[in-house]
Amino acid sequence: MAEPLLRVEKLVRRFGGIIATDNVSLDVASGELHAIIGPNGAGKTTLISQLTGHLAPHSGSVRLAGRDITYLPAYRRCALGLARSFQITSLLLDFTAADNVALAAQAHAGTSFRFFADARKEKSLRDAAHAALDRVGLAHRADVLVSKLSHGERRQIELAVALASKPKLLLLDEPMAGLGVTESQSMVKLLQELRKEVSIVLVEHDMPAVFALADRISVLVYGRVIASGDPAAIRANEDVKRAYLGDQHVVTHHG
Repeated sequence: MAEPLLRVEKLVRRFGGIIATDNVSLDVASGELHAIIGPNGAGKTTLISQLTGHLAPHSGSVRLAGRDITYLPAYRRCALGLARSFQITSLLLDFTAADNVALAAQAHAGTSFRFFADARKEKSLRDAAHAALDRVGLAHRADVLVSKLSHGERRQIELAVALASKPKLLLLDEPMAGLGVTESQSMVKLLQELRKEVSIVLVEHDMPAVFALADRISVLVYGRVIASGDPAAIRANEDVKRAYLGDQHVVTHHG
């Protein structure tokens, strides 16, 4: 079998007496959208932080395209093709959409400009920024200050920032958070397009979105993966129903 793009094996992370990730193992194949679901406090964000290098595990391993990245710093992982879109909005509000994405492109290119103004004027960075904005459907808002954008548009800009690094694997931490129904439908359509170009790990509470998008789903409860499989298998899994889905109404499409 082909080596998975991402392989997580027996990852353990403790905070005092609490085991936030308890021997977590999962694979993400190239071209796959793999969703991670679970109740609040299940350890999802702690897991993502270990994948990105913002937290080190106490034991276990993380491999990207066959390379052990378990203890590599975040910037090295980014250079190897791993990008994260954050759960908490982290954009520069007083700069335009294009400025924000150009900065991300600059960081990925590893070029050093004496002034930030240069980054905004540099044609290669501007072109990269506009290409990323076009991919998320916001090319027409490139010159608008982020502070003037809607919440849904800011989530799209965050995706463009992540895409500017040309990742092999995109880690999305609750991209639907705070979105209205129409914005959520737009985000699902956008992710359905992006998944054709980049492998995605999706942490999300919006179950209709998860079941519409995912090839496979892993369910995390109290730091443990209690089930992993395709959407039909997860929907039918009695342990998952008891621990998380309960009587949530899960549909097979969004909108």
